[in-house]
Amino acid sequence: MADDTASMSIYRASRTIKRKQSSLFNSLSSIHEDSIFVSEIAQLWPELPLVANLRCGLWYAKKFHSSCYFKLTDVHTNNLSFNTSRLNLHVATLAGQRGGCMFVDSTRKGKRFPDSMSKTIPIWTCVLNRAILNYRNKMNGINKPKEGGTSSAHNSDTSVQESLKWDPSLHLPLWVPDTEKIRIDSKLNEWVKVLETSGVDIASISTLLKKPLRPLWISQKTVIWLNEVPDYNDWDFTPIILISASASSDIYRQKTSSEFSWNYIAGAGDDEESWARGLTIILFWSNIYDIISSGPDVCNQTVANIVEKDRVFRSQRGQNAPQVSVKPKKSENTWSNQSQDQPLDSQHGVYWLGLTNLAVCSTKYNFKSSNVDSVLNCDKNQILCTLEDSEAYLPLPVMDSKFDRFSLQRNLPSALNFAELHLKRGKRLAVCCNSGGDISVCICLAILISLFNVEGAYDDRKFFKDVRITKLDMRQRLVFVCKYIVNARPSRGNLKQVYNFLAGQSLLT
Repeated sequence: MADDTASMSIYRASRTIKRKQSSLFNSLSSIHEDSIFVSEIAQLWPELPLVANLRCGLWYAKKFHSSCYFKLTDVHTNNLSFNTSRLNLHVATLAGQRGGCMFVDSTRKGKRFPDSMSKTIPIWTCVLNRAILNYRNKMNGINKPKEGGTSSAHNSDTSVQESLKWDPSLHLPLWVPDTEKIRIDSKLNEWVKVLETSGVDIASISTLLKKPLRPLWISQKTVIWLNEVPDYNDWDFTPIILISASASSDIYRQKTSSEFSWNYIAGAGDDEESWARGLTIILFWSNIYDIISSGPDVCNQTVANIVEKDRVFRSQRGQNAPQVSVKPKKSENTWSNQSQDQPLDSQHGVYWLGLTNLAVCSTKYNFKSSNVDSVLNCDKNQILCTLEDSEAYLPLPVMDSKFDRFSLQRNLPSALNFAELHLKRGKRLAVCCNSGGDISVCICLAILISLFNVEGAYDDRKFFKDVRITKLDMRQRLVFVCKYIVNARPSRGNLKQVYNFLAGQSLLT
């Protein structure tokens, strides 16, 4: 019994020490220090756009050109996959337009680079490169029998030379084991076929990319000679420069500034719900001097004052401004946290899906100044919107699949009926959820498949009644959605509910 008490005391003591080391001031000071490194690297190639990996990477710079979502769980050793719900094609488009891009992320695990940089992005670049090469070979007729004529032979030879210059190889960092490289390489052609059949507009990406994509890795241990920084225009590839913001240490390191001592936390920007106390990235960078200079003893109160001042400011202007709960009750944990998955755009914009009159946005979007005719709100929080038609607003709180495996599936009939009622009249419908990237995206996907044909025209369920929905249909429509919603990151659980519902309905028709 005494041993159990002693063990419990040691456990509690270690937890107390860990909580103290993971304090708000330690987290924000660590982010601030790592952001200086990110800024220094960004200045080496100022023409290249800076892209943040959601959500952790967003903390490490004041301003990003765009964001993306490469998930490390796609490349876990025993679960290799290529996920078409997170294609991040806007990154490839951006890299083609600007000659490359820089990508920021971090890791807590004591590694130099997170798995998203070590494997996910290298796989993504290789699959895209191979798909583009296949497309160009097909367009140039390299794999077709040659037809007579000197001109045709000359064109064919030129195409062959161009193809030989296009690198389809898999480029992984040296720390990835050879056995894992072999496993990944064996699946690449399969993933290329998945990409090609998903309906991706490979032609547009091929036109923009003059050189194949290739990742480069930079961490705080990387040595760069400032007088020998290479010009990326001279490289024979389009660089995707992967900047790992974290110092590669799995222990807490004592730091000392001019006034205060604090403990460095690698990857401190991760899991912000557990430490940020309602502070958002925008508020952090707008008040960074006051926060860092406040010190560890006053930091919590300083942040609380900033958060409350911002809440009052937004509330006075009729914007969404819920009270922040630092430690939410268990009953409240079943809903998405208010600070979770915030879009990069500070204005919380609305994303229109082509000419479908269908849009996706966050509940933080300012509907007062929009041209939206009807709103489907999938969040538990009510929103402030003034619509001419009192029946043009439907609150439909949907729980994430982590907490209720069937919540989305149960609510889809009501969502589809509401969408049909307004879209058939030519009304513009916005579907919103807390993040604007998961539940709302899944509901829009269900609406597109149920009410629109493959060309994206409203057809009052005619197409849906004539087909049996397959996973390929889902994948192709999701690619269409992600083309317009760059921050789309639907979870597998929610997508599974959509598929089960649609597959069941199509079998009944």
